[in-house]
Amino acid sequence: MNIDKIKHIIQQGEGLHVEFKKSQFELNKDVFDSVCGFLNRYGGHLLLGVNDHGEIEGVFEDCVSDIVKNLVVNANNPNKLHPPCYLSTEVVELDGKKIIYVYVPQSSQVHSVSGKIFDRNEDGDLDITKYADRVSQLYLRKQANFIENKVFPYMTVADLDKATLDKVRILASNERADHPWQYMNDEELLYSAGLFKRDLQTGAEGYTLAAALLLGTEQTVLSVLPYYKTDAILRRENLDRYDDRDDIRSNLISSYERLIAFIQKHLPDKFYLEGVQRVSLRDRVFREVISNLLIHREFGHAYPAKLIIEKDQVVTENWNRAQGIGHIDPENFTPYPKNPVIANFFKEIGWVDELGSGVRNVYRYAPIYTPGTQPTFMEGDVFRTVIPLRAVDVGVNEGVNEGVNEGVNEGVNNLVKLIEKSPGGRMPYYASIMSIPEKTLERWLKQLRDEDRVIFKGAPKTGGYYIKEK
Repeated sequence: MNIDKIKHIIQQGEGLHVEFKKSQFELNKDVFDSVCGFLNRYGGHLLLGVNDHGEIEGVFEDCVSDIVKNLVVNANNPNKLHPPCYLSTEVVELDGKKIIYVYVPQSSQVHSVSGKIFDRNEDGDLDITKYADRVSQLYLRKQANFIENKVFPYMTVADLDKATLDKVRILASNERADHPWQYMNDEELLYSAGLFKRDLQTGAEGYTLAAALLLGTEQTVLSVLPYYKTDAILRRENLDRYDDRDDIRSNLISSYERLIAFIQKHLPDKFYLEGVQRVSLRDRVFREVISNLLIHREFGHAYPAKLIIEKDQVVTENWNRAQGIGHIDPENFTPYPKNPVIANFFKEIGWVDELGSGVRNVYRYAPIYTPGTQPTFMEGDVFRTVIPLRAVDVGVNEGVNEGVNEGVNEGVNNLVKLIEKSPGGRMPYYASIMSIPEKTLERWLKQLRDEDRVIFKGAPKTGGYYIKEK
C-alpha cells in the first residue's frame, strides 16, 4: 500500500471502512471483532499503532513480528475466526514509528469470532448473534452480492467430476504436505471449501454455483450456466476470424489447464535467472493473467471470458463487478475479491497467492518478458488486461534464418549471464539450469571459447567454466 494513501486513510478517521487500534505491544482483544465486521460488511482498513483520535503512537519495534504472526495465525484458526480468512498485512513507518496496516476484504461468507457474529456500523462493531432477523439479512445480502453462493439443492456429488476432485487433492497436498483435503472424502472436502451452503430465504441446502464451476462435469457447468464459456483465440494472420481457437466450456480447473496449454503452444518461453534459479517468464506472467481472468469474472453475466493472442499483444477480457473505472496502478490500488470462495480454492491448490499479488507479479515480470513495455489493467464493466509482445517473439514478419540466429544469440548471451552469476559450473549443470540439450550447450560453449569470452579452469573432471577477464 502506498504510504500517502495510508496517510490519507488515517486523516479520514474511523468510519464504516476504517478502524484504529493502539496494539502497541500486543493485539487488542477486540481486533478480530473489527476483522469480522469488515468481512461481513464491505471490507475495510485496520491500522494497528494508531489511537482512536488518529494519532500515530506506533507499535513497539520488538513486538511487531509477534503481533503480525498472531494476527495471521488467528485469522487462519477456525476456532477463532470461522470460516478462516487470509489477511494481507504490511508494516510501514510513519513519523519515525512503526504501524501495521491490514486490508480486510469483503467476504462472500458470514464470519463469526469465537461463536459471535459481528456486523460493521459506522465506526463500531455490533454483535448481532442474538438478532435472528439481522443475521438472516446478512446471509441474504451475501447471496445477493456473490452469485457464486447460489444454492442448487438437487446437485449431488455425482454431478461433479471425480477426476477433478482427485486432482485437487494431489495439488493441495503438493502445495502443503499436511493439507487436510487429502484425508477427506468428497463431501467433507466440499464442505471444508465452503461449497455447501444453506439458503436462508428458502431453507434449501445444497452445493453452490462455485462447486459446479470449480469441479462440475461439462454437462453440470452448462446446466447451471447455459451461456458459460471461455474463448482462447490466436489471431495473427487471419484477422477477420482466427488462426487457432479453443472454445472452453469445462470447469475452472480444466479451463485453467487448457488456457495455459494454449499460451504454451503459441508463445515462446524465455530464459531468465532469479539469483541462480531458472524461471519461466512466460509462465510467471500468464499464469497470473489466466488466474485473474477465471476467478474474478462476474459469472452472472453472459459476456464470455476471452484470451486473444495477437501480433503484438495478448488481451484478456471478462465481465466485471467494477469497483472503479480506469487504469489500475499497482502501487496504489485496493484488491477486491469478486468470487472469494473460488479464489480461496485456487489459493489452496497453489494456483494463486494473496489477493492482489497477481497484478503486482504481472507488472514485475511482463517488462522482463517483453523489454521496454508495460502491461495494462483496465477496470470497468469489462475488465481488460493487455500484455504487449514484440512481433519477433511470435514469429511475425521475420525470416526463418533470422529467427533462428536471434534465438541462438539470445541463448548464448543468456549462457554468459548464467556463468557470470554461477561461475565454475560444468556443462551438465548449465544445461540443466537452462533446460536445453547438452549438445546445444556444447556448441554455445565452443562459440564462446572461439570468441575468447569464456575459459575452462581446473582438471577435466573437476574444473568448470568462467568468464574470461578482458
